[in-house]
Amino acid sequence: MHVKGLAVVLGLASLPCKATPLVSSPGDTAVIPSWDLVSSAKVGNDLSALSQAGLDTSSWHHVGTSRCTLMGCLIEAGVYNEDELFYSENLRKVDARQFSVPWIYRREFDLKPRAGSHFFLQTHGISSRADIFLNGQRVASSADQAGSYVGKAYDITHLVRNRNALVIQVHPTDYYRDLAIGWIDWNPWPADNGTGIWRDIEIRQTGAVRLEPLRAVTQLSKSLDAEPAAVTLKARAHNVEDSQLTVTATACVVPEEGGEAITWAQTFTLAPGSSTDLSLTTTIPKPRIWWPRQWGSQPLYNATLSIAVSSSPSDISTTTFGLRTITRTFTPDNSTLFHINHRPFQVLGAGYAPNMFLRTSHRHWYQTLAYAAAMGLNTLRLEGKLEHPGFYTLADRAGIMLLPGWECCNKWEAFPYNDHLPPEVLQIGEWTDADYDISRESMRHEAGMMQNHPSVLAFVIGSDFSPDERATTGYVEALREVGWQTPVIASASTGRGFVSDELTGPGGMKMDGPYEWVPPTYWWDNEGEGRLGAAFGFASELGAGVGTPELASLRRFLNESEIEDLWRRPNKTLFHMSREGSEFTTREVYNAALWKRWGPPKGRDDYLVKAQLMDYEATRAQFEAYLAMWSDEERPATGLVYWMLNSAWPSLHWQLWDYYMRPAGAFFGVQTAARIEHVAFDYVRGDVWLINRSLEGSGRRRVEVEVMDVHGRTHYRDVLAAETVPNKSMKIGSLAEVLANVTRHQDAVFLRLVLCDGETDGAMLSRNVYWVSRQTDVLDWNQSEWFVTPVSQYADYTSLNQLGPASVEVRGVRRAGDTVKVVLDNKAKIPAFFVSVTLVNEDGDEVLPVIWDDNYVTLWPKERYVLTARRVGKKRWKPAGLVVRGKNVETQRVKLD
Repeated sequence: MHVKGLAVVLGLASLPCKATPLVSSPGDTAVIPSWDLVSSAKVGNDLSALSQAGLDTSSWHHVGTSRCTLMGCLIEAGVYNEDELFYSENLRKVDARQFSVPWIYRREFDLKPRAGSHFFLQTHGISSRADIFLNGQRVASSADQAGSYVGKAYDITHLVRNRNALVIQVHPTDYYRDLAIGWIDWNPWPADNGTGIWRDIEIRQTGAVRLEPLRAVTQLSKSLDAEPAAVTLKARAHNVEDSQLTVTATACVVPEEGGEAITWAQTFTLAPGSSTDLSLTTTIPKPRIWWPRQWGSQPLYNATLSIAVSSSPSDISTTTFGLRTITRTFTPDNSTLFHINHRPFQVLGAGYAPNMFLRTSHRHWYQTLAYAAAMGLNTLRLEGKLEHPGFYTLADRAGIMLLPGWECCNKWEAFPYNDHLPPEVLQIGEWTDADYDISRESMRHEAGMMQNHPSVLAFVIGSDFSPDERATTGYVEALREVGWQTPVIASASTGRGFVSDELTGPGGMKMDGPYEWVPPTYWWDNEGEGRLGAAFGFASELGAGVGTPELASLRRFLNESEIEDLWRRPNKTLFHMSREGSEFTTREVYNAALWKRWGPPKGRDDYLVKAQLMDYEATRAQFEAYLAMWSDEERPATGLVYWMLNSAWPSLHWQLWDYYMRPAGAFFGVQTAARIEHVAFDYVRGDVWLINRSLEGSGRRRVEVEVMDVHGRTHYRDVLAAETVPNKSMKIGSLAEVLANVTRHQDAVFLRLVLCDGETDGAMLSRNVYWVSRQTDVLDWNQSEWFVTPVSQYADYTSLNQLGPASVEVRGVRRAGDTVKVVLDNKAKIPAFFVSVTLVNEDGDEVLPVIWDDNYVTLWPKERYVLTARRVGKKRWKPAGLVVRGKNVETQRVKLD
């Protein structure tokens, strides 16, 4: 496939007489690179007239991007500024009435029609309905191009001229009426409801035979790379002329990283105007196996299928694929358990959010996946926010699994048995015949796009509720048509809606919350009835509702008064929480815990450091509990999707890093918990757990245990020895009695667990410091709601506010290429509590994005600890210094060597 560059197309406008055609030979595909945009309220909707070449659009908005929703386009055109929109409550000021009428996207381009050439216009995602005109003629109506995920190829050969004018009129999107990309309660809804051309529009040129996208269906033996792998390249071929043709299809598969190409061919005939499904199979003698990042490398293969008619090229289709297997089984308690390459795979994931206006960036995708990998996550869930092909390709290369699926709480789940729908959906009523057709077409398009990507773990066809029988059948049939090879899951919840063992099997997932703050004991208290989101089963979305941004980020989207409100008015309704009317518009539950556990904040800075402590503790406990229970025999914890990975806008909760890519407490809590080999503390039973997420790590391990009070006195020290087993967790000891004895005389103490390789002098594999209170958090499980379980007694950490000052010396700071190494040396006789290190440039602004191997650390007296930061991607990298601060450490600024 050949894609013309943007610079070539831009030449059309400046030099129309010498303009290069957008596509020029069979197999060429080009993206419409930019648009002129205007409201139909200004120009009317005579699309025939508007799609005539030569129209004066100088008064329209000019958008230099190939895809954007209306709001995204207006930001690109300079009408709005995203930073200004997100500041304070400015988003409320956008006049949504302007989007109550259709808008027009327009573009002129050149082609070179000639005998034997055929042209197609390919859509991939327009939200949510569109009329398409070319050169004064209708290509498709809003009934044809309907559904945000519907992609279609329209034959425009009979309409093409040398100079062409394309017009796409988009109609207002209604989340309750349309199968669109909604936002539920994640954040305020954009004023345009995501209306617009949000994925690329392509022009494709072919000869007499056109190919649909290429799919690769693979089959591995149980021994994986020890025996040949079978690969079948599939594509539907269309004879677009009125004569019978003899066609030669040539297939080629080659390792992306170099190696011998495998090429083979097949000849067939096509009747006039007919189609056939091509299927060309070969074997790869020494297959290179694709693994998730935590287990191995990610080799990929490039595949090409070309079509020739009478030796003349007619079309070509390419793809990239990986060799791996994914299956699903069920645990004794009917929970989903995935297997990748025949190995049980515990999902450690989080819910992904794109930009609120669906603005995209390859760089941002790369950074997102890099951050997820740095935390130790292995999966991202895409609930109703299915991304562009480039995102899936990057996930393939990063070794991060993706769990896509449809979303909840709007038209996608408007079935009679769904009693959780908003009144607006209920008023509109159930699905129509057109809705079932759109849903099936959406599934076929998205499945065709994702089918080749080894990073795709499964597809979840329902979220809070599974679809009804007719929709389920349509989804499954569409998946089968494209050769879908990974599991199909009925819903992300348990027992809601239509579930067919024959079509999908049981969902095997739970969606019982929480979504608000809960203490660490919540996750470990997993015995007995009504334990909801505690560590067992496969939890498709849940979390402690944390993700408080640091001050530098807060100042980018809140004014000083709003920042002060965070601690002065702890129960205030806040715009930068969830959508108005949801259960999540305040930090009341979170702040109640902060006040009780840590004492009333003395000011803004005191509030923010206590918030980071809460966030770090919350995420670490959640992930550690699920990791520890991975090997439980009766109710293993097979999967966890944290709510959420990131946010679609500057938010005050539901994120592991903030909108500005600034990682804080929540990020490093997960990073600590999700190390490949790790040691964890059970907040409920006092047990110590040895966790091994690798496939190869084995042998003797040593765990150094030490309990210390706020004065730096050691109350207990021991070494636990154990034999670790790959892909297993195990209990190796108990500290219940020790901690009970120590806290009898201390309000709160520190517990340090250090995991080392071997019995003596082995490398440190993980380091973990807890703060443990005499008075523990107690949950009132009987009063649980779907989003939170109340706390009847809070832990008491107020004594830690009385820690004396610690002196941390920053030594050996040096930059080497893309990394910065920092040596922290605690000179004090007491712990240096919760020390964070920030990399800054010459202006004092934080250098972002950046990945630290550890941060927000607690240092033992006289302990020296090394932290390393590294650059993400190729963004300009000019760190000049560090800012070091802590709960009992005075802020200091240090220049880099």
